[in-house]
Amino acid sequence: MQFLDIDNWNRKEHYEFFSRMEEPFFGICLEVEVTKAYDFCKTNGISFFIYSHYLSTKAVNKIEVFKYRIAEKQVVIYDMIHVNTIVIRKDTSFCFTYMQYTPDFKMFEQGALKAMAQVAHTSGIGLEDNTSRPDTIHYSTIPWIKFTGLTHARSYSFPDSVPKISFGKIVQEGNQRKMPLAIYVHHGLMDAYHVGLYVDCFQELMNR
Repeated sequence: MQFLDIDNWNRKEHYEFFSRMEEPFFGICLEVEVTKAYDFCKTNGISFFIYSHYLSTKAVNKIEVFKYRIAEKQVVIYDMIHVNTIVIRKDTSFCFTYMQYTPDFKMFEQGALKAMAQVAHTSGIGLEDNTSRPDTIHYSTIPWIKFTGLTHARSYSFPDSVPKISFGKIVQEGNQRKMPLAIYVHHGLMDAYHVGLYVDCFQELMNR
């Protein structure tokens, strides 16, 4: 972890401008093609839920601004970003769930499966030290809805700069499978250009 030199940052004025707003987040919704990744998971018995989180977080860790967080009017740059997602229980309640990211997919998968199994034996929303970490992405999956827009519940009085990424219902269109993707980020830390870098990287990883 290190601190960004804000005074010599080319986005200093942008950071200061958007950080004064009650709602500094902006969001973009789009579709990504997931055909190859989906087929790969089905062929190899891999959870697409886990694989999509892995590829998304891999993309996130390739783009430096996604590692930026605001802490006491300073911008912190984390070395690695991890997963904070929601896991649905059989009774349809959900639980915030931390998954440690590692570039090795098998290791990530093992940790994710263990975390998901633990949720089944718990109750409540899952707020604890790990699910409150700022060095994560706030993920959610909405597999029942092919959404074209999305909003989030937010407390404006609570300081927050963690990006939020949501996945929607996968739909077959001809020979392709497409998935809605919503991404919300702090405008003081990045612009639509940077969101585009993430989307392009995520799509490239999905296509491999």
